[in-house]
Amino acid sequence: MWAHAPWQGRFLPHPLAPAERLHAYASWCNAVEGNTTFYATPTRATVESWARQTAPDFRFLLKLPKTITHERRLADPGEDLRSFLAAIEPLGPRVHALWIQLPGAFGPHDLGALAAFLRDLPPAYRYAAEVRHRAFFEDGRAARDLMRVLAGAGAEWVPFDTTVLFRSPPTSDAERDAWTKKPRVPRRAPALTDRPVVRYLGRDDTSRTVEGWRPWAEKVAGWLREGRSPTVFVHTPDNAEALPLARRFHDDVRALVPELEPLPEPVPAEPPTLF
Repeated sequence: MWAHAPWQGRFLPHPLAPAERLHAYASWCNAVEGNTTFYATPTRATVESWARQTAPDFRFLLKLPKTITHERRLADPGEDLRSFLAAIEPLGPRVHALWIQLPGAFGPHDLGALAAFLRDLPPAYRYAAEVRHRAFFEDGRAARDLMRVLAGAGAEWVPFDTTVLFRSPPTSDAERDAWTKKPRVPRRAPALTDRPVVRYLGRDDTSRTVEGWRPWAEKVAGWLREGRSPTVFVHTPDNAEALPLARRFHDDVRALVPELEPLPEPVPAEPPTLF
């Protein structure tokens, strides 16, 4: 997302060399959702550039390639997994978790495959899984079985909260597009580990997005008081205002937990002038 066109020149300096864009993004937020890794394993040189542009405590939550999660459905990941792990090695401690995003058809009958996959993963990383099959949200037994599998491997369940998006009909092209693509599942909030992860999708209307995240601000504040280290990703259908919204969410949580460290000061989008 650090190359997202609507941010260039508004929130991030423009023009900016590709090898500097992540550094500028990292002055706004201290974590990034690695969505591009879902579509293709990056080259090691690309990952080395990511490491150079970020501090050791910056958080990458990288999605496993879809060849593993969607095409092979976790069976015999073999060379795909080895190549991916070798590519991300330069990030070192920046890898906060590896994200197992599963297809909507991956249901309760597939939990054996997930359990076996988690057992074989290297213990050097933490893991988090995102499921979209409605049974995990509507069937108590299926939810308990999934939590048992994840907890047994020390893995987290990533909720993707789209309830605000689907609360009323879309009012923009981006919202209409999101309605056709995003999962429509109930909100789920319990954490399984000391590193909860939340994906929140609001609306293109800022006030509705902010109002919709109130329960999450309170939940995240509670996690922090318990000594957990949560990561929250704030999206809107067009993501045009996602950077300032993410910082606003952080401010809302900080109002509830004043000892939470502030985010860094963003790099100015424009150079300072004398007049």
